[in-house]
Amino acid sequence: MRRLAGLLLFLAAPAHADLWGYVDAAGVAHFAPRQLDGRYAPLLGGAGPLRVPGKTDAGAHMLTWLDIAPEVKAVQPWVREAAAQHGVDAELLKAIIAVESGYQRGAVSPRGALGLMQITPETAMRYATPADAARLIEPRINIHTGARMLADLMRRFGRIDAALAAWNAGEGAVRRAVNRVPDIEETQAHVHLVLELYWALLQQSQPARAQRLTLHP
Repeated sequence: MRRLAGLLLFLAAPAHADLWGYVDAAGVAHFAPRQLDGRYAPLLGGAGPLRVPGKTDAGAHMLTWLDIAPEVKAVQPWVREAAAQHGVDAELLKAIIAVESGYQRGAVSPRGALGLMQITPETAMRYATPADAARLIEPRINIHTGARMLADLMRRFGRIDAALAAWNAGEGAVRRAVNRVPDIEETQAHVHLVLELYWALLQQSQPARAQRLTLHP
């Protein structure tokens, strides 16, 4: 606890060096002076999160809205439940929902994608039971289906950005790009926006979520 308290004081101090980190499913905070892998988000220093062209506030207004909106609060128990059950980060699910549907549980896209996470019927056939696929618009089922899909994509591609690209453009497009974000403007913008919001949410929640910490050289 003494080391954690010291680190939290450091996190609150002016940045003089880069610091990257994430909190794993066991509540262990991992920190390093560089991005060791795709799980690490920038916390301090010059690294900074990816910026969506034309954005200047780094999602500050969105973060405020996510903190107070009743439609966001209403589904957070299901977000946390799905995150724990399927082994994905709740902040990442929260960011995807914000970008995909703006937390409009009845959202339907022109392509037929449904609900909070904009799940297509084809995706439901792959990741949901037949009974759940028929009720895909229901928030809890929609979030669990999306979390199951995200976990599978992250296992397949090994990188958060590639998984998000596959979510948006399809797995084939990511494979053709050698497991990277393909050169598709819409997909790149989608991935950048989700990651920017995810990293902001992760930074916001990091000290509160950490139960113990690990410092990596």
